[in-house]
Amino acid sequence: MTDTDEVFDVIVIGAGPVGEIAAARAVRGGLTAAIVEERLAGGECAYYACVPSKALLRPVDLAAEVSRMPGPELRGPIDTAAVLARRDEAVSHLDDGGQVSWIENLPATFVRGRGRLARPLRVEATTPDGGTRALRARHAVVVATGSDPAIPDVPGLREARPWTNREATAVQQVPKRLVVIGGGPVGCEMSQALHALGAEETTMLVRDDRLLTRTEPFAGELLTTSFRASGIDVRLGRSPIRVERPLPDGPVTVQTDDGSRVEADEILVGAGRRVAVGDLGLETVGLTADGPIEVDASTRATGIADGWLYAVGDVNGRNLLTHMGKYQARVCGDVIAARAGGQPDDRPRLRDIADDRATPQVIFTDPQVCAVGRTESRARADGFAVRTADYDMGAVEGAQLQATGYTGRAKLVVDEDRRVVLGATFVAPGVVDLLHSATIAVAAEVPLDQLWHAVPSFPTVSEIWLELLEAYGL
Repeated sequence: MTDTDEVFDVIVIGAGPVGEIAAARAVRGGLTAAIVEERLAGGECAYYACVPSKALLRPVDLAAEVSRMPGPELRGPIDTAAVLARRDEAVSHLDDGGQVSWIENLPATFVRGRGRLARPLRVEATTPDGGTRALRARHAVVVATGSDPAIPDVPGLREARPWTNREATAVQQVPKRLVVIGGGPVGCEMSQALHALGAEETTMLVRDDRLLTRTEPFAGELLTTSFRASGIDVRLGRSPIRVERPLPDGPVTVQTDDGSRVEADEILVGAGRRVAVGDLGLETVGLTADGPIEVDASTRATGIADGWLYAVGDVNGRNLLTHMGKYQARVCGDVIAARAGGQPDDRPRLRDIADDRATPQVIFTDPQVCAVGRTESRARADGFAVRTADYDMGAVEGAQLQATGYTGRAKLVVDEDRRVVLGATFVAPGVVDLLHSATIAVAAEVPLDQLWHAVPSFPTVSEIWLELLEAYGL
């Protein structure tokens, strides 16, 4: 320690929602905290991912909902300029002043700069003016740096300056022609949003044989049908082999593995994420520099003998979803506070049932794709005696009142031995709010005989629960 060190009980590197919550829980436990952030306080989710993408998708969702109702007077074009303006409001015009104030009111110290581990319990923050602030933690350092978009190693792709989720969600001028690489959540959501907002020629290159490969197969099938009906050119089983962009502001050409060529104004890559550990200084404390940072059930880094380093959210590689990172952060902050105060180490720990087996996810497309827990294939691979129940969501009376031609499907994956739900999937318009009831059923392992007594209201789409249980045989 030197006289110039700034000392705190806990130092958090990364001021996204995960880092903020870890600091807030530590402060609630009586500790002092500093949060170091190079970019915008609030993180990727608030400015370039979850929030802006949903702001762009919500008008698309509403327009689709209106289109399924009788009466041509209800229909009209989407006002792209108004949608982009509302998106700008949702991300506070990329001004994090309000979020910085929130952090300072915890109270915690906000440090603007690039945080890097220097040695055990030490963090160096390189400030925007090129200076350095030396920070020391009494008890713990928490890494919450998240993840970055992954760019596939395709010849010419990096040189073509592709869009990632950051450029797509921050778009100011929607391109007329767009080619999208990837069929995961980012590729699906942004293809539909930008197509509806003006990318009239949208082409998706998906190397797999379906969209959303981590969900039940019918989810990708229904989404592909919807996309193609709207005019999106979905090419399954196709991969780019070369990308060319001769002029910086000119068109981009993608050559695919079947010999065809696609020309577009912009190219968007939605090919997954990689943990953000670049120049984090992991090697200075004995960890490998490329990550992820492996952690135990208290989010403590397993490779650090003295147990002072924690990692929460995407950077530990456990579960790359914002809400699951926030769950981990609550555990992390509580554990650090308990250990620092000499309390029995009996605070909540990460449980597989929450951090893996009961993870909910929503793809905010039309139709919405909502899933929690295991798919049928995953459950069988894990050795369960599996039985499933499927039902056409369009046959539920409440669904018929929602829209003309309402189309969707639901599925439960059941452990036949214990008669509990292992997983649930809903694919249909406007079903996002059905998901939490399924999450509770999976996480709490509610017996089917008990679920049968949870009576859904009539006439609502939630009657799908009754139909699924009856399809199961109850």
